[in-house]
Amino acid sequence: MNRYRQTRAESTLERQLAALDEARELGAGRLDETALEEVYGVLERATSRRSLSADHTVVGFFGATGSGKSSLFNAISGTNTARVAVRRPTTSEPLAMVWGSEGSAPLLDWLEVVDRRDGTTVPEMIEGDGLILLDLPDFDSIQLSNRRTVERLAGQVDVLVWVVDPQKYADAAIHNEFIKPFSTHAAVTLVVLNQVDKLASAEVKPVLESLSALLDRDGLGSVAVTGVSAVTGQGIPELRRKISAVVKAKAAKSARLAADVGVAAQRLVEVSGGGNAAGVHQQDRKALASMLAGAVHVETVVSAVRTSYKLEATKQTGWPVTRWMSRFRKDPLRRLSLRRDGTAEVNRTSMPPAGAAELAQIDSSVRDFADAASAGSSGPWRASIRSAARSNRTELPDALDQAVAGTDLKANTRAWWWPLFAVIQWLALLVAVGGLLWLGVLAALRYFQMPVPEVPKVEDWPVPTLMVIAGVVLGIFLALTSKFLAMAGASGRAAQARRRLKENISVVSEDLVVTPVEAEIMQYRAFQQALEVASAG
Repeated sequence: MNRYRQTRAESTLERQLAALDEARELGAGRLDETALEEVYGVLERATSRRSLSADHTVVGFFGATGSGKSSLFNAISGTNTARVAVRRPTTSEPLAMVWGSEGSAPLLDWLEVVDRRDGTTVPEMIEGDGLILLDLPDFDSIQLSNRRTVERLAGQVDVLVWVVDPQKYADAAIHNEFIKPFSTHAAVTLVVLNQVDKLASAEVKPVLESLSALLDRDGLGSVAVTGVSAVTGQGIPELRRKISAVVKAKAAKSARLAADVGVAAQRLVEVSGGGNAAGVHQQDRKALASMLAGAVHVETVVSAVRTSYKLEATKQTGWPVTRWMSRFRKDPLRRLSLRRDGTAEVNRTSMPPAGAAELAQIDSSVRDFADAASAGSSGPWRASIRSAARSNRTELPDALDQAVAGTDLKANTRAWWWPLFAVIQWLALLVAVGGLLWLGVLAALRYFQMPVPEVPKVEDWPVPTLMVIAGVVLGIFLALTSKFLAMAGASGRAAQARRRLKENISVVSEDLVVTPVEAEIMQYRAFQQALEVASAG
């Protein structure tokens, strides 16, 4: 059963470590570098510890000066190995007592423990090998090197044994600087009140209760306190049994690393903040494309399409007598370099380059879009989403201009009614000219006193006169009618051009703004999911 639990714990830890590493990688360049380095340190320690002996459980004894830590170490190990002195401080270098030395050397090398002793089986210790007891320097030592050693090993051992004494058990410095930072490690923590022999029998229980209350405040309320006396042996068998149970379970290493991963994950949560990004919605896409269209003066192009259509309609269907004047009017699409001649592609427009006002409008539209997409996210990720939206800021104005230039505005497409009106206009003109020529011939004959033939009449109207009137009236009527048709057609062509321009601009906004933002939001959500897995142990 222990082997099954150990395998299951290792599998869970594997997932947590992978998730924490993923969260660290996703947070790179976005979160505080110091926090990311701390997480990397946790991952490195976990990798190193997992590569070393899984059959050994490292139990470290931590205590303040005068707590009797080394005496307790000797009492537990059944030896006098740890140096105990009358004057304080005592322990200056870590001491390891090893039961089952095979395979322990690389582990102790990693712990940087030089002083190593082979232990012998003591009553009620363990059945078999696999225990490493560490006697450590005092964590409140005035020697900086001693303090650093304790802090390093506190982050490496599998089981933390906090040893306090009746005089200093409530010291705020002990709790705030050493015990409380490991509040998440309750599963691998033992708390020992040593020197209970110095208390009256009636005082032991109140002191233990007081210490438990302090531990509860530190976040270690689930950890039971063991009262012992290294001098009289009181409580020593019970403490041995607790250590023995931890060693037999073979789960301390995984539990310790899982707790470290949980702390590292919480650290990333703190520096990244909470919340969920609103994400990209369809209305935000449309608003962005619309604002960008305004920034590149799409309506100016649409107006040019409308005017160009009406001008071309006049050239094709106007009254032939006056339509030649329209040829002196400049085509606005040609002026903007937006009319294709044959199959030639237009790469750029002739509109003025984006000035300060246009660039400001582009920046404003991108910023508004990023703000809407990042709403609800935390500070660092909100900033990264905004940065992603602006990642193509320098390319955006030129890309928008090319999108306009590359839009097929159907400038060379003629309306179906243009040829019909043109033919009728010319026929009307020919009829009017024919009538004028006929009348001219009749006038010339009269002038030269020559016989004038009888002119056919319709309802007493001479046919040549009717031809002139009909040709002129029909021509003017067709010209006026074509103007109204041209206005309607121009509106339709302009609406079509507006839709195509906005579609092309939307493609640019998707590629250069929306896609980077969506990718960053996906990174953010993947980061959050990874932290959930890392914290799920």
